Amino acid sequence: MRTSRIAALAGFAGIAASALSFTGLGLGTAANAAEGTGRPGTYLLEGESFAQGGSKFEGIGVDQESGKFYVSEVTGGEIQRGSADQAQAEEWLAGDGTDGRYTARGITVDDEGRIYIAGGPNGTGNDRPDLWVYSPSGELLAALRVPDNDAFLNDVAIGPDGAAYFTNSNDPTIIRVAEGANGWEATEWADGSSLITRQEGFNLGGIVTSTDESAFVVAQGNTGQLWRFDIATGEVSEIDTDGANLRNADGLIRQGRDLVVIRNFDKQIVHLELNPSATSAELVSSTATDPNRIFTTGKLLDGRMLLVDSHFDEQTAQGPYEIVTARMPR
Repeated sequence: MRTSRIAALAGFAGIAASALSFTGLGLGTAANAAEGTGRPGTYLLEGESFAQGGSKFEGIGVDQESGKFYVSEVTGGEIQRGSADQAQAEEWLAGDGTDGRYTARGITVDDEGRIYIAGGPNGTGNDRPDLWVYSPSGELLAALRVPDNDAFLNDVAIGPDGAAYFTNSNDPTIIRVAEGANGWEATEWADGSSLITRQEGFNLGGIVTSTDESAFVVAQGNTGQLWRFDIATGEVSEIDTDGANLRNADGLIRQGRDLVVIRNFDKQIVHLELNPSATSAELVSSTATDPNRIFTTGKLLDGRMLLVDSHFDEQTAQGPYEIVTARMPR
């Protein structure tokens, strides 16, 4: 197992200020210049404005050791790779059918640097893969179907056991992916249908572990609820969110007990303080984001949030295509 830089980066969290306004989040170049980090405030992605629908992006995964990040393109399934200290990202994996991938959604990276990609509706109604696993060098390790033929794999997080856990935006299930004695396997790990009702729109989406790693925190965007999936049992319960408005909750970012909920089309970032086991959360603030951007999700890298500007509000997405940085609200 590789040595992680997470502990070494923890000191950067002290630069974060309370997010009472969009400016207070410290987005963009000016904030980073003020901190003297020497790192770009935004990262440019390669895109194709001339292609049908343009380029629209959604997921992001980060490798804490190498400083690299990976971004998924909904329109085509390409994967781009960037570095914390370089302003321009580049296409890393081709799309348009490469490894059966025509669209891509959530991404995460494990401690070995392996990249897990959720396919959204890529495998719905056909025999294409629902998800992929790649080595840091870009070698395809697995392209898997999941048991549910109606799955829409949205986001993914690494659990305490080292396996990857994918949320399903159709049925309220979580899929576990790991390499076993017989190779890579995708199995249904938890079914929350006893408490979670499938509704029109996007159901389960963003996913992170709780502070004490006893549970997964999962967002249901169409209802504005957060759900707790117990890691030991898979049992589901609703998280008390202190009356916070979380409709259109998409990506989740957690640092310690601080949880950021990105409300994509509502153009809000909500800051909650979780209790360690994620049975409840206290509302701290709700902050308006840039009215000209639709942020879908984000990840922490070198003490900063990297937020994906999706261009989902454009019929044909026009550049520039960017990842925007911000301080973690505290």
